[in-house]
Amino acid sequence: MADLDDHPPFSAASGAVGALEPPEPPPQPLDETARARAILAAQPVLEGHTELPVLLDPEDLPPARAQEAGAQFWSLHVDADDGAIGTLRRIDLIRALVAACPEDLRLAHTVSEMVHARNCGRVAALLGPVGWTALGGSAATLRAYHALGVRAVNLTRYDRFAREAVREMNRIGLAVDLTGADQDTVRKVLAVTRAPALVTRAAPDALPDDVLRLLGENGAVCMVPVGEDPAATADLLDRVRDGAGPGSTGLSHLADPAAGYVPLFAELLRRDWPARDLVGLAHGNATRALRETEFLARTNRIRPVAA
Repeated sequence: MADLDDHPPFSAASGAVGALEPPEPPPQPLDETARARAILAAQPVLEGHTELPVLLDPEDLPPARAQEAGAQFWSLHVDADDGAIGTLRRIDLIRALVAACPEDLRLAHTVSEMVHARNCGRVAALLGPVGWTALGGSAATLRAYHALGVRAVNLTRYDRFAREAVREMNRIGLAVDLTGADQDTVRKVLAVTRAPALVTRAAPDALPDDVLRLLGENGAVCMVPVGEDPAATADLLDRVRDGAGPGSTGLSHLADPAAGYVPLFAELLRRDWPARDLVGLAHGNATRALRETEFLARTNRIRPVAA
């Protein structure tokens, strides 16, 4: 029989073979850049302003865009002398561009089509806004653009036709874009429209507090261009959020598509923007405004005519 003294004391044996492993350190929280990437991967951006490339070179298709873009309004602005003909040519070119890039782009006429395109891994192409001078003062032209798939019109002055045009846009489901409109025009349009307005290229530093408040009350979305300095853009978005509310923030376009939206979202996270406000900024607010515009038009279509 082995001598009991040959065995090490219990405490020594426990230390040799039975000691517990030290607990793993808790996972470190993600930094702002990683969190921004995660948000944008799940919530791609709806951009308010995309220009048609000057040359549709097959070697450069699809056009350069931010990796985080999920939908884009394609501008239909043309020189005033080009009018409706120039606008129709631009619509034709955008349709040709989308057709040439079926694995990357998909034309969308409704919010449902926009969401479906995004779910399929395509970037939704939305037609608009049309320039105000391309209407020629005609509501019939307005309706024709809508029939071609246009979903926004840029209103830059207010007169009798503009008042009638806003009501017709509400009736058929065209978003009112107030980019470039003077403050008095913005106030008058917001007093008439029943649907949320858009400002697809907003300049918040040029908007007085009362106009921001009116935009917020309307449910409008100020889509702010993203410059090369994330902090400067964040300052503009803070102004919109403070003056109009978090439901009125949106994004227009990037000065540098290669840089993407991650630096801006990381900066906003450092400023304690909650995730829900960042989702609204990315696409939620603009999607809501477009959906409400569509809903108002459907309501108008089914409403019985008064005797």
